[in-house]
Amino acid sequence: VQLVESGGGLVQTGGSLRLSCAASVRTFSAYAMGWLRQAPGKEREFVASITWTGGSTFYADFVEGRFTISRDNAKNTVYLQMNNLKPEDTAVYYCATGIGDTAQDYGHWGQGTQVTVSS
Repeated sequence: VQLVESGGGLVQTGGSLRLSCAASVRTFSAYAMGWLRQAPGKEREFVASITWTGGSTFYADFVEGRFTISRDNAKNTVYLQMNNLKPEDTAVYYCATGIGDTAQDYGHWGQGTQVTVSS
């Protein structure tokens, strides 16, 4: 399984970004998927996850309704729409296969995409 994230960048406080994660695997629809992030000097933390059908989604408490995870199994892609971004959202964002609220719950990882929110 290969995962490639895109869509990161520099945005001002209150702005939005949409991250994408393209998977090169024939059975993408069989995988639950998640987004996690890692800020400098901090451990990698859970952001959001979605079941293989997309029927259930889960979010970290700090998301507070600002982010939406979704997937398009026909395109082998999972998305993270991030609105009302805050400086504390600055981190490298990773997509990964799996589901759960710790990094240990995930198996295959992408290389990450940098999100920087300026104040």
